[in-house]
Amino acid sequence: MPGTIGSMKLGTAFSDSLSVGQNRPSRLLRAEAPSWWFGAGRALLFASVFFLSFFILALRLANLTLVRGHELRLLADENRTRELIRHAPRGIIFDRTGQPLVANVPQYRLNKPCEGAGSANTTCVSVVSGAEGTSLSSRVLPPGTFLEVDYARTYLFGNALAHVLGYTGELSAAELSDPYYSLRRYLPGDRVGRSGAEEVYEEKLRGTDGRQLVEVDANGKILRTLGMDPETPGDSITLSVDGGLAQAVADAFPKGEKGAVIVSKPSTGEILALYSSPSFDPNSFSAGMTASEYAGLVDTPDQPLFDRAVSGVYPPGSTFKIVMAIAGLETGAVKPDTVVDDNGTITIGPFSFSNWYFTQYGKTEGPIAIVRAIARSNDIFFYKVGEWLGISRLETWAKKLGIGAPLGIELPGEAGGLFPDPVWKNLNFTSPADRAARNNLWYLGDTYHVSIGQGYLLTTPLQMNAWTNVIANGGKLCRPTILKETGDRRPETGGCKDLGIKPETIRLITEGMKEACETGGTGWPLFNFHIPARIASQSDAGGGPKPNDQTAGTGSSSASATLIPMPVACKTGTAEHGDPDNKTHAWFTAFAPLPPEYLSEERATDPRTMAGTPEISVTVLVEDGGEGSNVAAPIAKKIFEYWFRR
Repeated sequence: MPGTIGSMKLGTAFSDSLSVGQNRPSRLLRAEAPSWWFGAGRALLFASVFFLSFFILALRLANLTLVRGHELRLLADENRTRELIRHAPRGIIFDRTGQPLVANVPQYRLNKPCEGAGSANTTCVSVVSGAEGTSLSSRVLPPGTFLEVDYARTYLFGNALAHVLGYTGELSAAELSDPYYSLRRYLPGDRVGRSGAEEVYEEKLRGTDGRQLVEVDANGKILRTLGMDPETPGDSITLSVDGGLAQAVADAFPKGEKGAVIVSKPSTGEILALYSSPSFDPNSFSAGMTASEYAGLVDTPDQPLFDRAVSGVYPPGSTFKIVMAIAGLETGAVKPDTVVDDNGTITIGPFSFSNWYFTQYGKTEGPIAIVRAIARSNDIFFYKVGEWLGISRLETWAKKLGIGAPLGIELPGEAGGLFPDPVWKNLNFTSPADRAARNNLWYLGDTYHVSIGQGYLLTTPLQMNAWTNVIANGGKLCRPTILKETGDRRPETGGCKDLGIKPETIRLITEGMKEACETGGTGWPLFNFHIPARIASQSDAGGGPKPNDQTAGTGSSSASATLIPMPVACKTGTAEHGDPDNKTHAWFTAFAPLPPEYLSEERATDPRTMAGTPEISVTVLVEDGGEGSNVAAPIAKKIFEYWFRR
């Protein structure tokens, strides 16, 4: 009823009673005013965040475009472009006839990211063959991997010219960090000359690399070329050697023997062929040699990498009698008519010094003068020449002739040899106390030993060839060179020095060397030496002589063989070197042809005889080979036959 408060039961879900005031307004029915968050606050926050984000983005955009735009543009270009090296081929090496001795064969360099710890952002380079590189160029390569065209060196005459041409080898990491190579912009994978002409003329033979800018896709595949700076090949050089002759020399040298051969042009000192045995194949270095393969070349007792012609030193044996004859005649110690009576031996106190002819056959030569002494290589005569000269005057002339110091050939590693004298012996074979007590330990016997090319005397095959040329060219010592002479200009390292030797001295020694290669001399393989030549008949299409024809002397109907007399001047040598089995080095040195004035009347009037200014000289060494006439002379004979038949 009105004005009263009633109570009513609502059940267990509520409290026992609910009181309702009739005149009290209900809170649930009162309307509330809207809050700030649900009004303007939320809109203000949204707008603030929006404008702040826009400002940050604008600031970032300005930084990327205005501040770092150039840098980022370069990075973007680098991601889609790649600069490749266009490797320059090395210059070609030609022989004196214009024939190439080397070739450049295309191959590839594979550039890829290095693997392993600490190799981030570094590129590793490996060389692959032309066939493998061609195959890889047609594939999709991994990211960061690409190919560059390169060239491998091929040596067309193999081991025949290995010690003249040398070989190339890849630069190591240590070498690349060396200022010499880094300043010259050598790159990983670059190859440089390691020996021979390849090393000596590296600066000329090495070309200048070019650059190629290419566009690549995400996989690193080249899409197109954007620009190119072409490479410049290296300069070519022409050597004095003859490729065909060099091969003939290598073929003539006995397989399995150690030694050396030098063939030169007496008038200039130009090297026509230089061979050291055992040799090696420089192509094995170009193909890529393992460490074990290289160790096999270095550690073997045969030492194939060692150039015996230039760097080997040996007692010269009786070939040194050419030097003895020059020194004796030029100083007046020996006259053209000086005669020594050969009784087989010379005895000084308890020591005896014998002649080889007496030692081997028990025979003597009797009275003998210088021409016959050279022809017969008589030890007794040259013992006396050494005694009359004395070691000091002999040393003076030996050094004039290039003994005891390098001659100056361009090839690296040239040895100087040794000319012993009293000062040298006192320094090397006595204690300080002994030297103080005895100031001279040089004996006449020491001079005797040197006088026949024995004792402590050591020379190189190159030096022997040089003093042979002094006789062949009329008295000039020519510095040996592997560069071809062009016109009137000699190579920078070349040149000949006139030693002022009297013409009579040259004549007498040449006569003796001529008789050494005639009946009764010591160079028996070249007695009555003739060159087989082919005379073409009218049926021959060529109409003239053809060198190296294999039908020469076969009796074919189209050709007949003829023999051309070839006068040769030579000297044999057999050198002991302290071998426990008494093995000796075999020497032979000679030049040809002889000028007409040295020929007999019979030969001089024979129109077939080849005479004139000496064209070549040949020096042969066979280590532990035995006698020079038996072992070394036949090799020289084959070389002369090849040269003059051609």
